[in-house]
Amino acid sequence: MQQVARSKEERSGANLAAMPNQAFDLRSTLEWLRASGELIETDKEVDPDLQVTGLQKHMDGGCPVLFNNVKGKPNHRVITNLFGDMAIINRMFGWSDDADRVRKLAHALSHPIKPVEIAQSEAPCQEHVIENPRDVNEWMVPIRHTTYEPELTVGSGIRCVTGAQFDGGSDLGYNRMNFRWGNVGTFQISPGSHMWQVVNKYYKADQPVPITVCFGVPPACTLLAGAGFDYAILPMGCDEIGIASAVQGAPIRLVKARTVDAMALADCEIVLEGYVNPRDRRFETKEAEEAGVQGRYHFHPEWAGYMGKSYKAPTFHVTAITMRKPATKPIIFALGVHMLDDHNIDTTVREAAIYELCNRLQPGIVQNVVIPYCMTDWGGCIIQVKKRHQIDEGWQRNFMAAALSCSQGMRLAIAVSEDVDPYSMDDIMWCLTTRVNPRADILNPIPGGRGQTFMPAERMTAGDRQWTASNTQFEGGMGIDATVPFGYESDFLRPVYPIDKVRPEDFFTKEDIANAKKRMQGWVHSLARTGR
Repeated sequence: MQQVARSKEERSGANLAAMPNQAFDLRSTLEWLRASGELIETDKEVDPDLQVTGLQKHMDGGCPVLFNNVKGKPNHRVITNLFGDMAIINRMFGWSDDADRVRKLAHALSHPIKPVEIAQSEAPCQEHVIENPRDVNEWMVPIRHTTYEPELTVGSGIRCVTGAQFDGGSDLGYNRMNFRWGNVGTFQISPGSHMWQVVNKYYKADQPVPITVCFGVPPACTLLAGAGFDYAILPMGCDEIGIASAVQGAPIRLVKARTVDAMALADCEIVLEGYVNPRDRRFETKEAEEAGVQGRYHFHPEWAGYMGKSYKAPTFHVTAITMRKPATKPIIFALGVHMLDDHNIDTTVREAAIYELCNRLQPGIVQNVVIPYCMTDWGGCIIQVKKRHQIDEGWQRNFMAAALSCSQGMRLAIAVSEDVDPYSMDDIMWCLTTRVNPRADILNPIPGGRGQTFMPAERMTAGDRQWTASNTQFEGGMGIDATVPFGYESDFLRPVYPIDKVRPEDFFTKEDIANAKKRMQGWVHSLARTGR
């Protein structure tokens, strides 16, 4: 039966969906999503206290969701799930598939495009300026993720550290904040992170660190902000904003802040200007402050999939707020933690960085790097390799050891061969079951090293002491070699059924095929696609 011709509007929307997003700010990206039918919007009032993240969890991994009516915030809108669907991300930046994304991002890491500075009078983020604000939360949209948290927090702002503060380069990243004192808030910094490295430079001299925190940024900057703990590839002094420029295919625009010696992302929605005080450390919640104990009381979920803990953190002192015109309702990207939205942001560049790390160690062997949702962002990775000859045997172990050593907090690295679908955890489990010698193929290369305190198992090493980074020990990551030994490929040969020689459409109706396929679950999808 011949397909009915689509309308002009339908054809236009389909073309937009197929084309990469050429918009370089959040608003234009939302227009692109809207035109391609991939944006859900609602004008019903939503409460930032539990409702935003509750609705996001209902649709975890689905379309971006725009809330146009936010309770108590008449001059704001909220977006969630912006990066929840990896297929949308691939189309957004013109990547043909997931493997193409890893390779092209790895190329961008070493081929940045220099950002450009524009005049303050031209910067959309400085259309409206509030100097010396009394209450930062008045201009923000703090959210509460779960009922376990005693307070609402601001967690989706992206810090921007440039120039001398970052050894001549630029840094983007996330730091959760809680503005408990009007224009002063806690500024949580992960030990070992780029911001930790910056603060350590200024701690001894007792100097403040001028920065901006930007909200509603160009999507490429959001991806680079998730590139934490990749510092063997993205060291202090690298140009993360330049890499973001390469990712979007055009220079990111920067603008000088009004009140501090720092730069802001000119095309973002809202900017907090100010400085981090490394020595002015305060408790993140009133509950922890009253108890005088760090690392015990719940606060803000973490990427590892557990509730976070309240610590005593450095403070961020806000000297000004700049933004797009309030009448246009600036958009806050209210990032829900431990959802695919957050996971995809934290792993896109990370996968590419691990790929680049392996390729620098020995080019041509690594085929792909995948971080599944269940490996929790920085917790693990799957490295796919292809052994070309006998001398390549063993490099997969070097790759795992390097990834475990160079990525603070990584607990599990698995190496697989080229015949494995690295995006199927069922295929991975099959490899662990059938290809791993438990005596020889399980590695524990760095016991006693430095990890992260976001895993309860690591926190527990502190015993009765406060569960802080200085009191915990890293028991070491685990590498599992699930590859086929070189020279034994015929002994590990997988059956391949002749799916390329038959077409179900030649035998069954579309209804029959749909009826069969809707019953398929789990591993069979990967096996049916590959014929294995």
